[in-house]
Amino acid sequence: MMKKFKLTKTTKTEYGIKLYQIEATTNFGDVSKGDLGGWVEKESNLSQDGNAWVYGNAKVYGDAKVFGNAWVYGNAEVYGNARVYGDARVYGDACVSGDAWVSGNVRYDTDHVREAISRWRYCLYTTTCQTTMTNFTTLRTIYRDWE
Repeated sequence: MMKKFKLTKTTKTEYGIKLYQIEATTNFGDVSKGDLGGWVEKESNLSQDGNAWVYGNAKVYGDAKVFGNAWVYGNAEVYGNARVYGDARVYGDACVSGDAWVSGNVRYDTDHVREAISRWRYCLYTTTCQTTMTNFTTLRTIYRDWE
């Protein structure tokens, strides 16, 4: 199997973790061979299959995985045992951590998650909220430290 990216020799250390910048080794999706991507701790953080990609200053580390057609970009971070997959987009200053899974056509950035958490908190205090948000557990995991 031909690999779609490689770890470059360009590294940086954050939170005591050595991160490697990635480089595309072939064309796929909207990524061209030679494009520099974001930062991963190890090759297994980003799938060699599909169109998944980590862009710019985004970071994926720990046992986190990005796969399918998912994108992580901006200053976003994915870590712990988190999974981002399908057509999901994680961006801005969003952090996905712990055992959170973000999938499908979901778009997570700081503003969207804050709005969702506000709705979730409202639901805790009302008895008529059944469909305001459908994925409370993931939102709590993603931004359990937000405030």
